[in-house]
Amino acid sequence: METLINTYRSRLEQIDNKFVRYLMPQINWNNRLFAIIGSRGTGKTTLMLQYIKQNLDMSKTFYMSLDELYFSTNRLLYTVDKLYKEGITHFFIDEIHKYPYNTWAQELKNIYDSYPDVKVVFSGSSILNIYRGNADLSRRALNYELFGLSFREFLEFEGIKKIAPVSLDDLLKNHISIASEIIRDIKILPLFRNYLKIGYFPYYKEDTFDYRSRLLNTVNATLETDLPAVENIEFVSVIKLKRLLAVIAGLTPFTPNMSQLAGMVEIQRSNLLKSLEMLERARMLGLLRNANKKLQYLSKPEKIFLDNPNLAYSLGGNNPNIGNLRETFFFNQLRIVGKIESAAQGDFTVDGKYIFEVGGNGKKFTQIAGLPDSYLAIDEIEMGFGNKIPLWLFGLLY
Repeated sequence: METLINTYRSRLEQIDNKFVRYLMPQINWNNRLFAIIGSRGTGKTTLMLQYIKQNLDMSKTFYMSLDELYFSTNRLLYTVDKLYKEGITHFFIDEIHKYPYNTWAQELKNIYDSYPDVKVVFSGSSILNIYRGNADLSRRALNYELFGLSFREFLEFEGIKKIAPVSLDDLLKNHISIASEIIRDIKILPLFRNYLKIGYFPYYKEDTFDYRSRLLNTVNATLETDLPAVENIEFVSVIKLKRLLAVIAGLTPFTPNMSQLAGMVEIQRSNLLKSLEMLERARMLGLLRNANKKLQYLSKPEKIFLDNPNLAYSLGGNNPNIGNLRETFFFNQLRIVGKIESAAQGDFTVDGKYIFEVGGNGKKFTQIAGLPDSYLAIDEIEMGFGNKIPLWLFGLLY
């Protein structure tokens, strides 16, 4: 227990509140039980410690990570009970998916039911399904997901410019005035290109030179450690998932031939969709689906993307396809603020209303000509005109 206390104090002392992620004000921190999930490196631990430092009474609050050696011989429920008797009422539990016992859901349920004045925030991998444990948490626990840095956050994190998030409707209506205000102070296009290479995970700042290697380590740790901790999956299946990811990295974005793809990675076609869905939950892939298919995760995706542009550089080489990067960026940013699906004409539909075609400066309206609420998201331009909008502006949405 003393080790847990010392770790908590040490981590809290090191926390800096200068930059706070977009999710902080979106969370209802008064809820008695909720999860913050997200892929490795997005900043879940930092977010929780920042909230503690800014808002809570330290004498009534405790942070602990379940990957600590302490939990190899001590149960979570016992630990909470002991701390509760010492006056702790706010618990922040990190890395829930690494709990060495397969009882975390049941123990959280017992904590919720047995201690009415206790509040619990717990974090875990994006793979985690908090509603599919041994206990029914669906009526008790809310679920928030922390994604990587938006381009807007990257600019603030770099100390370049602080910009408030822009709604999609406002962006479409006022993109000229929004862009002109920003580019008056900074050269935006070089910054945008840098973001596509290194700007998605906050840990890039620790070592930009080795960021690519660290991102590859993140991918390996997610598939080799986090995934088996959540799913009943054998090592040989992890190897096939890594092979599948490597194959897709060289092809994205593409409309998949499921039989051909299954053959390339030596996986049964019947298991391929489940494998793609697991890689999507692990935030390794983004699957663009058809709006007309109800059981989406059981249906063949219309297109497969890597989850974010940084992965394209890490997995796909130093010179990834520029069309790939543009569409990956757009899909990555828009999925957080709206429902993004394939389009019969154009590249994407958003919220069943807006139609977008993504491309370079030479892209024309040919494919979406005459369609209502249709727009071009164009790379390599600082400002747009009419329904032609700079691609980088779509990084201001969260």
